[in-house]
Amino acid sequence: MSPVVAILLLLAGLSEAAGRLLPVVARLPSVSRTRVVGLMLAGALVDGAVFALWPLSAWTLAELALPTSPSDEAALIWTPGMAAPLLLAAVLAFPLLGPLLHLVLMVGVGAGLAAALTTVAGLGWWDAAGCVAIAGIGLGVAVEGVRRLVVRLNTRRAPEPRT
Repeated sequence: MSPVVAILLLLAGLSEAAGRLLPVVARLPSVSRTRVVGLMLAGALVDGAVFALWPLSAWTLAELALPTSPSDEAALIWTPGMAAPLLLAAVLAFPLLGPLLHLVLMVGVGAGLAAALTTVAGLGWWDAAGCVAIAGIGLGVAVEGVRRLVVRLNTRRAPEPRT
């Protein structure tokens, strides 16, 4: 992975983290800036890693679908042109339309990955789109589980009443 793509993916992770975290922070005025910055950086690393793993996961699924294993030299990788639209992931923060715009963005990026996977692996477009979709959904479910775990671990519990 080139340094440009790595920086783009980290910035995309920061954008995704900002889109998820800032609406929550806006409702909680007592949260310190240090904590918000820490959560944003942690979210940027996690989301950037998830974005980086998306083509690798899709490639792995494509290898399972192919009758013969393609060479490792032809693996699916991010290019700056394919990763750049992910910088708009912060649209998730927009009220009402945010989740829809985020879905449209992810479908668009996934279609670009599917087209690249079609070229590299020799699959049909629908097969490649299925591999990309399954990989994206699997990674999305995994990262959502991590987010829920972090929320559960960071939630303050009310003290037990003394009797």
